[in-house]
Amino acid sequence: MVVESVESVEPVETADENGNLRAADGRVPGRRGRATRQKLLDCTAEMLRRTSYRSVKVIDIAREAGTSPATFYQYFADVEDAILVLAQEMALDSKGLVRIVGEGNWKGRAGYRTALELTDAFFGFWDQHRPVIRVVDLSAEEGDRRFRKIHLRLLNNVTVQLAETIKGIQAEGRNLGVDPLAQAGMLVATLANVANHQHSFESWGIQAPDVRISVARQV
Repeated sequence: MVVESVESVEPVETADENGNLRAADGRVPGRRGRATRQKLLDCTAEMLRRTSYRSVKVIDIAREAGTSPATFYQYFADVEDAILVLAQEMALDSKGLVRIVGEGNWKGRAGYRTALELTDAFFGFWDQHRPVIRVVDLSAEEGDRRFRKIHLRLLNNVTVQLAETIKGIQAEGRNLGVDPLAQAGMLVATLANVANHQHSFESWGIQAPDVRISVARQV
């Protein structure tokens, strides 16, 4: 996992300077247009759950949404563009993970409860967004800078917040001698990796509750 400061990762814009969503042709869609755009996104996400994203075609998404390919192209340049929007929305949804780290009580037994909450949130987040995460990981690995930026934002925000929390713990005289960012990066990488493979543990005879407790104790 690559860790950079949050400031060094440029946000991917989905709106103009006034916060208005823009269609692929540059127009600002109205209420019906926004509803159509969202339906196309929902259908894209649903198709990603059923098949490889390389097999998803514009005509299939349009048919699923009850519209035409021409309508799809009013809002998105291609299938990848629609997936990119889903990935942007997913990255914004990760703010809930950051909130748990920043607002949680990390002292004593309360700290363990916070760790359980964060572990459950990671597992739930990965389950909810698994098809899009799969595309983001693959595209980032293949060198697509747009998806790589989203990949970094997804992990960096919670990593940086966790590093700040560890610094606060160190300031109280606990856990000395550990680099906060390195420790945070390791923990977030563990959370993400286990969340990504959480359902594979059962094939090894490991029960999901035991995985949850084990990860939370590391955190």
